[in-house]
Amino acid sequence: MKVAALLKSKGEDVVTIEREASVGAAVETLRRRKIGALVVSPDGRRVEGIVSERDIVHGLARYGGELLGRSVADVMTSAVMSCSPDETVRHVMWLMTEHRNRHVPVVDDGVLCGIVSIGDVVKSRLDEVEMEASVLRDVYLARR
Repeated sequence: MKVAALLKSKGEDVVTIEREASVGAAVETLRRRKIGALVVSPDGRRVEGIVSERDIVHGLARYGGELLGRSVADVMTSAVMSCSPDETVRHVMWLMTEHRNRHVPVVDDGVLCGIVSIGDVVKSRLDEVEMEASVLRDVYLARR
């Protein structure tokens, strides 16, 4: 399955935040939207970074109580691993495992067009395995 198909089924909505926003605003957005990461973007099209729950925990260890007043730029990950809609979900799963990332922005010709989480990838893979098992069961029963 391609990432484009996964985005089609889950939606292409990406929640972004500007680098100048406060970490407090990022935390509130993560909580309200029930998500684990925000793409840092000035315009919703270009990816400047990503800020995840993990980045915030690291920021808490570094800045302590002043963290919520700091800017997202102080805690975001700037070297963002992304994928294209044409890549396979299996390849994105490998990237996530290899680089220990739970969220991968999807970029097409330099423009942000979605985000894939580890949950999306696992659900996709489970659906594939379930379909394969169903086909094998049907073939087995047809031969009996």
